[in-house]
Amino acid sequence: MNKYLERIYNGVIKENPTLVMMLGMCPVLAVSTRALNGIGMGLSTMAVLILSNVVISLLRKAIPDDVRLPAYIVIVASLVTVAELLIQAYLPSLYDSLGIYIPLIVVNCIILGRAEAYANKVGPMLAAFDGLGMGLGFTCSLTLAGSVRELLGNGTIFGYQVLPESIQPIGIFVQPPGAFLVIALFITIMNALHIRSRQKELVEGCDGCCSACQSKCEKAEEVTE
Repeated sequence: MNKYLERIYNGVIKENPTLVMMLGMCPVLAVSTRALNGIGMGLSTMAVLILSNVVISLLRKAIPDDVRLPAYIVIVASLVTVAELLIQAYLPSLYDSLGIYIPLIVVNCIILGRAEAYANKVGPMLAAFDGLGMGLGFTCSLTLAGSVRELLGNGTIFGYQVLPESIQPIGIFVQPPGAFLVIALFITIMNALHIRSRQKELVEGCDGCCSACQSKCEKAEEVTE
């Protein structure tokens, strides 16, 4: 597989930040009450992720190791501020729905994690595709979670009535516990389909039973690092 397409495939499937790596769970629980909120937050995060990866990759040799993380935060914060102002100007309804979670993109562990683990080690093109893959994976997870929660909790998807009004919505799905239930359902489906994560590939013959081979996984991670 082409190395650029591989970064997208990894971000969406094998290293999905929400369903596999369990990162960025705060916005997943808080803003995925509607499909529109999910896609809005996902695309905003993806734009910041792509641009921050590119900038950090370009500056990776100029940023001293002693101030690496503070420099990353300054770069990400600047990009998030631009994104917030654009959303506030052109999508005020989405801005009102997402609220404080837009500026909190600055401390999203997906963005800082990819900057530290990948973007500062590769060229700008690979870094951009890595950000695109991770952003798409995050957006898909948020949008799917928002669609299911909105459907079960309100009977609508993207604001359009889908379920008959005679069917009583299940209110818990628009509450934080509903997000846990939906994400758990998605993870169950991925496990049932035997979608292999990067962790499982570190140990040959791994059957996904971490309790039986945890020490082997830890040793394999030390070797790869």
